[in-house]
Amino acid sequence: MVKQTFLDKLKAGWNKKKFICVGLDNADLQFNKTIVDLTFDLVVAYKPNIAFYEAVENKGLQTLKEIIDYIREKSPDMPIILDAKRGDIGNTNEAYVKTIFDNLDVDAVTVHPYLGKESLEPFLKRTDKGIIVLVKTSNKGAGEFQDLMVEGKPFYQIVAEHVTKAWNTNGNCAVVVGATYPEELKKVRKIVGDMPILVPGIGAQGGDLEATIKNGLNSQKQGLIISSSRGIIFAPNPREATLKLHQDIVSSLQEAK
Repeated sequence: MVKQTFLDKLKAGWNKKKFICVGLDNADLQFNKTIVDLTFDLVVAYKPNIAFYEAVENKGLQTLKEIIDYIREKSPDMPIILDAKRGDIGNTNEAYVKTIFDNLDVDAVTVHPYLGKESLEPFLKRTDKGIIVLVKTSNKGAGEFQDLMVEGKPFYQIVAEHVTKAWNTNGNCAVVVGATYPEELKKVRKIVGDMPILVPGIGAQGGDLEATIKNGLNSQKQGLIISSSRGIIFAPNPREATLKLHQDIVSSLQEAK
């Protein structure tokens, strides 16, 4: 049996109108299990942020592994994205790759582009895994470097072009664009074609869902991984919050036809 790639798993979810990615930004195992139990049938992926687990002395990474294993038991084909924002020289990245893809066994990871393709080769050569490159992040200060003009265009567009034209030779790249920058999302979609885009910033950060759908869908009316963390996991009723977001996405998809 051929092993499913990250992209294969995403497409299976998109075909069922699932676009939500739940950020598991909490290192409490039972809390996370409850979130998974309440949401797994409505989402396209889960995205634990490694920082919250690393901050827990002694057992944080063990908890991270346990919640990953629990997701695998609950929904074996569910894509799991590790929000780690890694990026270093090659030898260090080799160690990151072993931890992230071999030990933790996740499907994808977020990475920094600043050190260039050469440094990220240990990630990029893992053809079955998703390598999600930061392009235009959702934070208010993102423009300090990302909007700097380089050869007549903003730097974030240069990064998107490099990922598209030079880094995605194995077809396993994706990019990050915040929902807080819908016009930039539109521009990035034009650059990257049908490549998956991870979109944080819906919910607590105030990203516009309708604009995200309108500007971010690919030619197949898919291609988006719409991430919500605090807006779901800390909601009074996480399932209701997830269901509402799911229904709002489906409505926006209808309008986008």
